[in-house]
Amino acid sequence: MAVIGAGSAGFSAAIAAADLGAKVALVGHGTIGGTCVNVGCVPSKTLIRAAEAVHGGLAAARFPGLGGAVQMDDWSVLAASKDDLVTTLRQKKYVDLLPAYDGVSYIEGKARFADGALIVGDAPMKVGKVILVMGAHAAVPPIPGMDSVPYLTSTSALALDRLPKSLLVIGGGVIGVELGQMFSRLGVDVTICCRSRLLPEMDPEVSAALKNYLEAEGVRVCAGVGYQRIAQTQSGVELTCEGHCDTVAAEQVLIATGRRPNSDGLGLEERGIVLARNGGIVVDDHLETSVPGIYAAGDVTGRDQFVYMAAYGAKLAARNAVTGNQYRYDNSSMPSVVFTDPQVASAGLTETTARAQGLDIKVSLLPLDAVPRALAARDTRGLIKLIADKANDRLLGGQIMAPEGADSIQTLVLAIKHGMTTLELGATIFPYLTTVEGLKLAAQTFDKDVAKLSCCAG
Repeated sequence: MAVIGAGSAGFSAAIAAADLGAKVALVGHGTIGGTCVNVGCVPSKTLIRAAEAVHGGLAAARFPGLGGAVQMDDWSVLAASKDDLVTTLRQKKYVDLLPAYDGVSYIEGKARFADGALIVGDAPMKVGKVILVMGAHAAVPPIPGMDSVPYLTSTSALALDRLPKSLLVIGGGVIGVELGQMFSRLGVDVTICCRSRLLPEMDPEVSAALKNYLEAEGVRVCAGVGYQRIAQTQSGVELTCEGHCDTVAAEQVLIATGRRPNSDGLGLEERGIVLARNGGIVVDDHLETSVPGIYAAGDVTGRDQFVYMAAYGAKLAARNAVTGNQYRYDNSSMPSVVFTDPQVASAGLTETTARAQGLDIKVSLLPLDAVPRALAARDTRGLIKLIADKANDRLLGGQIMAPEGADSIQTLVLAIKHGMTTLELGATIFPYLTTVEGLKLAAQTFDKDVAKLSCCAG
């Protein structure tokens, strides 16, 4: 078996196949470990946490009798610590793992299909099954003038030698809001411009709340604008828009308008592999492409672009390649997390998606000031929203917006996965003064006013 791509998905596929007795050629091109450990999750989340520490010093004044401030003294030292963490995890979780699997051979080289054969470097490779896990890269929007403007992507933004005085972020999705807030908290004057609203895959209440919170911290948000053109100026860049923000100027611009699958230039379509309009490799429920024996998983499929979903899908693809399509990909209770502050976490269906599917639903919306944990922490930014089937009361999805929402969402994932009803969730025992207790209160909100309950009375 050949596994093309040596990131999280590639290692997951190679290990799963080797465990089943397959002989695996793990083909990597570039830095081993892929996006997450090198230029994505790991470096961004450690810097986001550092920015939270800076903000926490300023926010401490919400407690009577407290004051003070924390500041970033040296960006280069902070950035170097981020690089050290990346190097350590890449070595420990990727490079050092290879000798532990006798059935896996690592091969450095660029792969492509030509004349029906798999070519690695300049030589054909004789293989049985193939798993394509090449990941994705930053997508650049077709804004007039963009080809003549120097711009940052999430990769280069996290590798800056110095911070700019001002930053224009184009895109209000996950990457845009995470990095926009992070740079703002580290002292950069940030403007976020987006064509629709912040986090458009979430429900409108979440988008509106996040916009308010970012603006309260000094981030300028220009949502619902059209991009007319962008140009380089003597002092940086200037974006001309249609909408309530006519012109936005900044020292540098960060493009955060999504990611495009790494499917170009590999001869995939010539091999008969069907691609979607976004460049993603089309697969069935078993992760098999239009060509029997060739599978694909992770970001290169253009869907569910989370590292844990890439690893999950790649493992299933490997098992199916070895055992004969016994496993189906299931993302029905997939969690997602946006590491803003407050964090935004989601699982299952949103209200928007549920209604678009024609489902007869009921909705519960609980502001975070109804959660004792938030009151004790003196930080009531956020909300909890649950969606359930009106006929049978089963939970269909929900969103948690809270400073500790990321660590609470898995409870909802399990509730959805195992078919719990709102009545059952509301009757479950939760520890007091935790954010996750808000799920119980939100479930009870379907039928009662939780403001009239004493502590833990539900």
